[in-house]
Amino acid sequence: MTFGPGLPHLRYTDPPAMPPPSHDPNHLLSQLEASRNRFGQGAAPHVTKLLAQLSRLQLDDAHQLIRFHEVLLFLRAFPQSPAIVARVERLLNTFHQRMEKFQGSAADASLFDDFEASGIAGTTMQDTLSFNVAQWLERRIPRHVGIAWDDYWDDPEADRARSAIWPRFMPLLEEDADVEAGIPWRRWLDTARGKQRPLEWLLDRFEQLPLADRARSELYDSLRIPICWKVDNLKLSRTRNWARPRRFYFHDRPLLQRGQISLAGELLRPAPKFKKLSPREGESVMHTIREVMVVRYRELYGTTLGDPRSVVRADLGRGVVIYLWNLPARHRLPLRAYVAGFTLKNGVPVNYIEAIGLCEWLEVGFNTFYTFRHGETAWIYAQALRCLCAFTGTRCISIYPYQIGQNNDEALDSGAFWFYRKLGFRSGRADLRALCEREEKKIAANPQHRASRTTLKRLAEAHLFYELPSASANAGGGVPGHAFRRAASDSKSESASAAGPWDTFSTRNVALRVSRRMAQEFGGDSGKIRRASVAAVARALAIRSTRWTSAEQRCLENWSLVLALMPDLHTWSPQEKRNLVKIIRSQAAADEMRYLRLTQHHPRLRQELLRLGLSFSGAARN
Repeated sequence: MTFGPGLPHLRYTDPPAMPPPSHDPNHLLSQLEASRNRFGQGAAPHVTKLLAQLSRLQLDDAHQLIRFHEVLLFLRAFPQSPAIVARVERLLNTFHQRMEKFQGSAADASLFDDFEASGIAGTTMQDTLSFNVAQWLERRIPRHVGIAWDDYWDDPEADRARSAIWPRFMPLLEEDADVEAGIPWRRWLDTARGKQRPLEWLLDRFEQLPLADRARSELYDSLRIPICWKVDNLKLSRTRNWARPRRFYFHDRPLLQRGQISLAGELLRPAPKFKKLSPREGESVMHTIREVMVVRYRELYGTTLGDPRSVVRADLGRGVVIYLWNLPARHRLPLRAYVAGFTLKNGVPVNYIEAIGLCEWLEVGFNTFYTFRHGETAWIYAQALRCLCAFTGTRCISIYPYQIGQNNDEALDSGAFWFYRKLGFRSGRADLRALCEREEKKIAANPQHRASRTTLKRLAEAHLFYELPSASANAGGGVPGHAFRRAASDSKSESASAAGPWDTFSTRNVALRVSRRMAQEFGGDSGKIRRASVAAVARALAIRSTRWTSAEQRCLENWSLVLALMPDLHTWSPQEKRNLVKIIRSQAAADEMRYLRLTQHHPRLRQELLRLGLSFSGAARN
């Protein structure tokens, strides 16, 4: 080859040969990712062919392994044919072999520690777990879990906690811990535990402490023990944490999109049928949700401490099953009722649910796992709300600001506010409702308009609300169908500007009023305000609680702190007082939902709670 003047003589070589498309992992993965949303004739065989091609390839890149893993899980939840299910299950059941080869190659495996990629079969996880989850995990997979010693010894705060706590379990350890440096903690523990596993021994010692559940958990948490567990090829791994449904739902048409879903219409459908599970079946559900959460580095109050005796199941069609449950009496919140749950799609866990309510108001948290966020999320969300409304009797649904972007970059990036707005939710603040209306007018004038990140942050400063037609909580009873349909069609147009009674309510505001009274009248003494409040409320309601259970007395104490803020309590009618006493005692009973429904039928109590829950100076709402 001849070069022009002044150019060096370069030796040209042929570019490296590119693998044919049938052997290029990235090309095949891109095709598979695109094909999971294609349906109709030829779609299923094409997916099956791609799976066969990829199954023969060894993926040596972490990104490729994660992409393959996530698309397999998606296809297991949203399959187009039985053949796809069979091949996907084989690939998932052997995925740990791919991970073992990858880890043996000395490649960077840090990506598998990310929240959205954790829990894959063949990996190891590490976290500082609460006492209840640590105890459950140690009993669940005893040979696969232990203490991450190297990280534990290097934590100075944990060292101080060991000096204060371990002497409770080891005779004469104070002789060392109180005055010496460089204490051989591992030697002390190994000597004391005998043949027991270190973590098992420590957890057993905490279990035997004569402490209340909360105090025991707080003491354990102060030790900051890092726990590692090998996911291996266990069923609790994200890879294999699915079950075979009674009947598969195969998709031969495009997945339902948000624009096809009318939340009002879904909520006006007949209430789902709930099946109450046996305690044994409920315990199995509790194990499942704890597995689902722990491999995703997540822990929720109601998934850790849920009551297996309260679990119900609803089969909703399209392969979707939702489980809901409450808290046992000893773990209930002082005022609000609590519901947790999760959804299975063809036996695959796709989200978790948390809802906390009082009277007809319910704050709902809904988190769809990253893998499934393009899988009929709006329809499944509507079914979750259908179930929650029927289960709790709620008529006012509230969404936490975090869900739409407050301190949540992912929600801002995805425009989560518009997901809820297009379903009919409105902001709880008048200025933000006006901002929303202005943005909607811009979109109407120019469909290409997109709200700025600054605007989305502003819109995420307050709760969102959705009010049901007054009788819809009774699943259509008492109101003609045409009235419901009219209310449904009008709900979105009205909700942009209408305010609701719960817009500025927060139980935090109620609690802060109690704290202010404690500071002003009782010198900041919690014991004094509790005793005085119980005495005053007992007089006003003519209560003699000496024969009440300890759980009922605890409920009376908590409620008295609030009721003592109601100056006219003694003037309530005898029936209002009797109903109030019934509410207090029911909070300690087996059925937490009966407690919630009783609060929905006490107008006087609701009125006072709304008054006390309004924002006031020093009571910022989050």
